[in-house]
Amino acid sequence: MDVRERSADRMSRAAAGAAAEGLGAIVVGPSPDLAYLTAYDPPPFERPTVLVLRPDRDPALIVPQLERALAAVAGAGDLVEIATYPDGSDPYDVIAGLLPTSGRIGISDRAWAVHVLGLQSAAPALSWTSASPVLAPLRARKDRDELDALRRAGSAADAAFDAICRMGLAGRTEREVADDLARLLVELGHDSADFTIVASGPNGASPHHEPEHRRIASGDPVVLDFGGSVEGYFSDTTRTVVVGDAPDGLEDVFALVHEAQEAGVETVRPGVPIQEVDRVARAVIAGGGFGDRFIHRTGHGIGREVHEPPYAVEGDQTVLDAGMTFSVEPGIYLEGRFGVRIEDIVAVTDDGVERLNRSSRELRVVG
Repeated sequence: MDVRERSADRMSRAAAGAAAEGLGAIVVGPSPDLAYLTAYDPPPFERPTVLVLRPDRDPALIVPQLERALAAVAGAGDLVEIATYPDGSDPYDVIAGLLPTSGRIGISDRAWAVHVLGLQSAAPALSWTSASPVLAPLRARKDRDELDALRRAGSAADAAFDAICRMGLAGRTEREVADDLARLLVELGHDSADFTIVASGPNGASPHHEPEHRRIASGDPVVLDFGGSVEGYFSDTTRTVVVGDAPDGLEDVFALVHEAQEAGVETVRPGVPIQEVDRVARAVIAGGGFGDRFIHRTGHGIGREVHEPPYAVEGDQTVLDAGMTFSVEPGIYLEGRFGVRIEDIVAVTDDGVERLNRSSRELRVVG
């Protein structure tokens, strides 16, 4: 499909999903949801921009008058009715005029509160709920082009990991290493670098550590968690390395995390509830005596956002289906000592699983 055909198909399926959920319409503001549906990706502003999808009418895009020209040339610009409002008018009345007069309306999760409140005031007879039950399942199943972008992002992240290890870490600050990782992500194939966690020594016990000016020393384990985007789709990988000789206990903890990650990945296949991936990985770590040191979910969906549904966590009963992509990233965190995490992005195939990260998951010794 080209961009136009893809947008038409996605908007049609979203409108049908709204009908199935008993919604009179779905209202989508600037967000990954809007970009996914229309290939139009404006930033959120105080002037509302919304896509209105209705089961019984053509889609409508409401934009500020000064942005009509931009919206008209977007991927789905000729597929939607474009309505505008000038500065000084009430945009919520314009939007409300395109909605049913009663019933339930789904609204995207990224909508600003000020816009939700404006819509509630303009259409008091309507009730509002999250559009995620409709939109999340659509976005969770990636098509061929989306999977290709995710594969290229994963491959570029693998190359960045190999390059940073060859550069060496000893004697450098976490911030310096993080800056080099960001540069390498772009040089090796990403459009942008979005996050670079470099957590050395005791800082590795903080899963979302912000790189600082701590200098990496011999004997330090280092958690490297980083990613960026390729054509709007993200990479996210984590490897734990050690500078020189491993400190006491690291090799045993690393082996346990490695085993848990392998067990989690091997659980992935169509028909399995995603929470089972978390249960299996968590059971391995608990069996090794570190259950209370595995302090986060095993994984998160990934695509147009680094974190998106579904989630590999107890309580998420999403049944895995071909095309779903998510991380598998168990970890153990020992305060005051070190942390270990291993993360790959995986894709559910027709009969199993494909890893989108291929770099070694063994404990790598770096200079």
